Amino acid sequence: MIEFIIYLLTGAVVGFLAGLLGIGGGLILVPILTSIFAYYLGNFQLVHLAIGTSLATILVTSLAAVKTHQSHKAVRWDIVKQFTPGIFVGGILGAWIAQFMDASILSKTFAVLELVVAIKMLANFQPNPQRKMPNFGGAFFASSSIGTLSSLVGIGGGTLNTPYMIWHNIKIKQAIATSAALSLPVALAGTIGFIWSGWEVENLPNYSIGYVYLPAFFGIVVTSYFTAPIGAKLSHTLPIKSIKNIFAGLLILLALKMFLF
Repeated sequence: MIEFIIYLLTGAVVGFLAGLLGIGGGLILVPILTSIFAYYLGNFQLVHLAIGTSLATILVTSLAAVKTHQSHKAVRWDIVKQFTPGIFVGGILGAWIAQFMDASILSKTFAVLELVVAIKMLANFQPNPQRKMPNFGGAFFASSSIGTLSSLVGIGGGTLNTPYMIWHNIKIKQAIATSAALSLPVALAGTIGFIWSGWEVENLPNYSIGYVYLPAFFGIVVTSYFTAPIGAKLSHTLPIKSIKNIFAGLLILLALKMFLF
């Protein structure tokens, strides 16, 4: 029961931040789940299980956030349509690659990603005002790369998609809303891939489907479904710069933890 309550509380926090910043929540969820699984499950496939479960929860969390963002007409569906094929292909590829990687390598890859995103947030780089979103070829390369890396480390892609779009002069609120929508194909492809790659793996805990641990999945989505819209609504009213700076600090702390895993 205590374990399930922890999942409920985790889902509430992650859902809020996912809606607020247009992320799937995996950057926070994977290290938290890794710690919870280490205490309660003691399984040697902890990171893979955390990533697969994180991707599954993003399906629900992002859907809830997108509904609120769409009510503000902030989702750029033209970009979603352009990026979805590449992101889905990349998501499947990343999940397939993950099964061949050692857990310690995965955790350190994840930590490096967190630090890069944090530095980018804090630096507040300004894009060339003439830069526009790429054509089909460039979009497919960018989106498939984002999808591969996002699925590999268990995130929805928002922490990569949002900066990428801002770098191409998409307004920040539109970038956040569109990233939330693009988390769906990443999560779907990644979840399928991690279920498939973990299907015949031995020594996984009971109530697992591949690398998705169902008690954690249900506990997280029960609360994240309701808190994600709250965060999404606030993203259209609160100053984004301050929130991004606070979030960057949190990413640095989580990255340090994953380096020590």
